[in-house]
Amino acid sequence: MRLALAALALAAVTACGPRQVEVQTAPTQSAETAIHFTNNLSSAVNVYVNSGGSDLFVRQVGPNATEHLPVPGVSAGTSVTLKATVVGSSTTYSKGNVIMNQTVTWRVP
Repeated sequence: MRLALAALALAAVTACGPRQVEVQTAPTQSAETAIHFTNNLSSAVNVYVNSGGSDLFVRQVGPNATEHLPVPGVSAGTSVTLKATVVGSSTTYSKGNVIMNQTVTWRVP
């Protein structure tokens, strides 16, 4: 009985001892495609790429601004729909059947 209790106590002490932990950040995901986006509206828009039936939020672009938007996870040659939704409004602009390549140019309106 004592031997069993001693083994149990030793196991508990060993299990609660310090462990070496290695912490790393995830590798950066480089985007092989991008959108050169111009927002000619007086309101900000949220830009999305719809690929395979699901929307991927890319970035919010401010009013009267032009930005280069990398699109990680969407390969060159993929057919997508680009969407821009006006912040605070239900207005949405879209451009369908876009074949993504290194840089796609799109402007709204």
